[in-house]
Amino acid sequence: MRYVAAYLLAILGGKSSPSSADIEKILSSVGIEAESDKINKIISELKGKNLEEVIAAGSKKLASVPSGGAAAAPAAAAPAKGGAAPAAAPAAEKKEEKKKAESEESEDDMGFGLFD
Repeated sequence: MRYVAAYLLAILGGKSSPSSADIEKILSSVGIEAESDKINKIISELKGKNLEEVIAAGSKKLASVPSGGAAAAPAAAAPAKGGAAPAAAPAAEKKEEKKKAESEESEDDMGFGLFD
């Protein structure tokens, strides 16, 4: 990924067709030892291609990849439109506070302190 990022940085820097020396210079500026075979692979794969089209095609592929956290956010946001969800949130906070207080008390019940 770092080689692709360096290639894209070279493009943003004004190079229409970055050379391996350009990519090596970018990578070495952040302390990365560049491997010439990987640089040549990136250059050969992206040579002559419109990067905007390559990125757009990649974005379409990523959109179809399922992710575990995406379904939870809409479910949590939906009750906020109703009236019951805001009342439930303070109740949950009170329960957490009670649990914290109970755990602190249980440490005191041991009969001795850790640093006594």
